[in-house]
Amino acid sequence: MNNIVGSNDVSSNATMGFWRCWAMAVGVMIGSGIFFLPAVLAPFGSVSLIGWLVTSFGAIGIALVLGRLANRTENGVGGPYAYTRDAFGDLTGFLIAWGYWVSVTLAITAVAIALAGYVGALVPSFSGKLAQNLIALVSIWALTAVNIKGVSEAASMQLILTLLKIVPLLVIITLGFHAGSLNTLPDFNPNGENLGSAITATALLTMWAFIGIEAAVIPAGDVINPQQTIPKAVMWAAITVACLYILVTLAVMMLVPAETLANSEAPFVDAAQLLGPWGALFIGIGALMATAGSLNGDILVAGQMPMAVALDGLAPKRFAKTNRGHAPTFSLFASALVSSLLLLFNLSDNLVEVFTFLISISTLCVLAPYGVSALAELKHSWRSARGWGIVACLTAIYTLIAASGSGLDVLFWGVVLMIAGLPLYWTFKRGKQ
Repeated sequence: MNNIVGSNDVSSNATMGFWRCWAMAVGVMIGSGIFFLPAVLAPFGSVSLIGWLVTSFGAIGIALVLGRLANRTENGVGGPYAYTRDAFGDLTGFLIAWGYWVSVTLAITAVAIALAGYVGALVPSFSGKLAQNLIALVSIWALTAVNIKGVSEAASMQLILTLLKIVPLLVIITLGFHAGSLNTLPDFNPNGENLGSAITATALLTMWAFIGIEAAVIPAGDVINPQQTIPKAVMWAAITVACLYILVTLAVMMLVPAETLANSEAPFVDAAQLLGPWGALFIGIGALMATAGSLNGDILVAGQMPMAVALDGLAPKRFAKTNRGHAPTFSLFASALVSSLLLLFNLSDNLVEVFTFLISISTLCVLAPYGVSALAELKHSWRSARGWGIVACLTAIYTLIAASGSGLDVLFWGVVLMIAGLPLYWTFKRGKQ
């Protein structure tokens, strides 16, 4: 049976409590990226740890803003979309939702390809391009099937995968502080760069590892007591991930010499050498769990965002229809279909650069909801709660700085992508009248 829930209704059958909500954000944030970042940051030296701290404070600022908005918004389905629409109207809200949905469908494809890559690393017979594309396709539709079965099932899967992906990170942290040495740490600033420039560069690199924090606020209609649960979950998710990232980067630097780390293609595998011959397998499985959890969370929010827009009459009603498990079936199916078609980019080496460019735009489009949500909080709190207004202002500035690291080409095409949503908005508006 399909049904459409009114935009101001909150499901009486909400199944996501604190831990499932927490796992949604943590599970999307901790993807395959953290398994490569220690090598990417190694050339910058130990100053990169300061970059992690700066980024962590930025992520906590985003969490504070999203939590504050969630606490104040009765109908928060769609998260940043709902907050933006409430503060700035239908058009701005729709464009934020449109850009976010496109970015997530691109991310689903990229994460599925990364997952297939880890499968190929663990099972060499699956390392060919065709085999990896088939694995990526199967992974998208298998996890879409879990999400279509119901929000509760998808949230439970997310919690399990999140706990599994944290285990190898904790093992590396324990190993680093037990068997590592501070003498192995790279020089503080080996390139002799201006300290401010070095910190900014590493902060921009590490920002991408926090993308996904908004995943906890989007499915608000399925969260138990969302106005209290979501702020706590999103804040603790930010703190959890910040602590894990900083400690695991420090641990890897303590285990792997700087010159080796800078040229490593698998820094966690190098760090796990002390675990013996099964160390690489253990880390490979951990990376596989990390990408699977990120993929599951991306699929869930990719279905929730069009549903939220449709509930407000800004998209076709079919996107708002849910099944007995409260899952937006058509919305999930449409998102999975688009992501599957994008796999065609991975079939040709000539289009790899184009695909990488599209993923850069995807990351940029995720930053936009953070910044506009911060402006929504600033608009509300500047006169009534000046402290919160300052937090919102600093968060908005931070997202602008992070977005500037994308480069002019990506910024330009990101704006073009957002504007491409205008014809859809006007079409849906006309149909509503």
